[in-house]
Amino acid sequence: MKKRWWKECVVYQIYPRSFCDSNGDGIGDIRGITSKLDYLKELGIDVIWLSPVYQSPNDDNGYDISDYQAIMDEFGTMEDFDEMLSAAHERGIRIVMDLVVNHTSDEHAWFVESRKSLDNPYRDYYIWRSGKEGKEPNNWGSCFSGSAWEYDAATEMYYLHLFSRKQPDLNWDNPVVREEVFRMMNWWIDKGVDGFRMDVISLISKPAEFADGVPGVNGYSGFDEAANGPHVHEYLQEMRAKVLNRADTITVGECSGVTIEEAKKYARSDEKELNMVFQFEHMDVDAGEKGKWSDRKADLRDLKEVMTRWQKGLEDVAWNSLFWENHDQPRSVSRFGDDGAYRETSAKMLATCLYMMQGTPYIYQGQELGMTNVPFVRIEDFRDIESINAYRELTESGVFSEEEMMRYLRYKSRDNARTPFQWSDEENAGFTTGTPWIMVNPNYREINAKEQLFREDSVFHYFRKLIRLRRENEVIVYGAYDLLLPESEELYAYTRTLGEEKLLIVCNFAGREVSLDMPEEFCDGDILIGNYADAAVKGHMTLRPYEAVVLKKI
Repeated sequence: MKKRWWKECVVYQIYPRSFCDSNGDGIGDIRGITSKLDYLKELGIDVIWLSPVYQSPNDDNGYDISDYQAIMDEFGTMEDFDEMLSAAHERGIRIVMDLVVNHTSDEHAWFVESRKSLDNPYRDYYIWRSGKEGKEPNNWGSCFSGSAWEYDAATEMYYLHLFSRKQPDLNWDNPVVREEVFRMMNWWIDKGVDGFRMDVISLISKPAEFADGVPGVNGYSGFDEAANGPHVHEYLQEMRAKVLNRADTITVGECSGVTIEEAKKYARSDEKELNMVFQFEHMDVDAGEKGKWSDRKADLRDLKEVMTRWQKGLEDVAWNSLFWENHDQPRSVSRFGDDGAYRETSAKMLATCLYMMQGTPYIYQGQELGMTNVPFVRIEDFRDIESINAYRELTESGVFSEEEMMRYLRYKSRDNARTPFQWSDEENAGFTTGTPWIMVNPNYREINAKEQLFREDSVFHYFRKLIRLRRENEVIVYGAYDLLLPESEELYAYTRTLGEEKLLIVCNFAGREVSLDMPEEFCDGDILIGNYADAAVKGHMTLRPYEAVVLKKI
């Protein structure tokens, strides 16, 4: 297998609004990030993925961009950005920008012009269609509830927005649009950024026929009807040739609706498109009968089947991204572990299980502390457009009661991951001296970075050790993955093999003891890492609640 630095690195995602506020306005900012680079250096990460910091009206917290070459006023200035970039590079940390080019804000200069008239030079920068029988052009739904089409009275046509109505989709079939995007990307490359995480990049090429899709519970089809369209690989290869090959970049594509076969094209080993993709099948294993909004717990057998299919499916031909959390997902310890008595133990177990697999690890801010979901009480506590719109749509239509929907939001809302980073037990978790833009999780007095930095058995220090082990053991990065015990409802066990080296990873996902007959070749193995200090290897082993152990064959 070809060795590449981006296969060996560890990426840390920062959600700037919630990371660290340097000026007391209650909103995280770029200077706040700069002030915490030494913390990230101590953790051991190699790359920061920065969620959008561009100018934006913030209808979708920065994923609606009005100017790609300016910094959001709340986050600081371009000088602040340049200072952060330089300070990160001095510490050997690369910076990856969030590239949001499936859509812009409706306040972007291109769209302001586009909607003025049918013959405006910018009209074809976006996707406009006439209505059908007095209604929308088709039944496509927005990710944020309702139709994906918005009627615009000025020209009596509809524009497509697969997300908010303030996020009109760009028309990538227009070569001028592609050139504009590539020019902007090159501007950031010239500035010194090290790569891009590409937001919903699998949606940029729309199917020519714009046919209706299968309607969901709200009457509209899924927002990813446009996923993996007819020209998406052609456009990404053009991007590779005109932008990405100009520097030693790292690229990851958020690919809604991606299959393994499509992922082999996106994340191809010949590096003609992207280095890796985010797939979301493992994020859907706890979906309910009516989709995402549920508080159903995942069946471990389903999770193992999905993870194994991707591990084996991309082996030797593409590359995986490893994540439990991001800004769009709830906290993993509340979702897949135990955020009560076994919070730290299960947070360490989940990290062991994921980061021993083949692929590039992604850590979301606060995950390294075992931060948990948030006890939101009222719909007014939420700031996320998806959560607020879904609550209104699904309660008003009678799909769920208000009580049910609040329960589901507390479990699955994106805002669970967006509350302020818990730096200390001081007021507002040390995030700000002002009023935070969103509530702070009240458990910050027990869960915070200051406490964990000084405690050697903390989740933070366990993450440090995992990162160090990846650097010291090539088998963790490049070894082949093979699943054991596929039918176990409690244990996730697998091996990693590289030449003569072999590791066994065993993780107990249950809050009770589970017995295991240890494979003979590992009975005298060395323990590389474990989340119980007194772990011991025996032929017949009883794993304690949420115990994880990694053994190296002697």
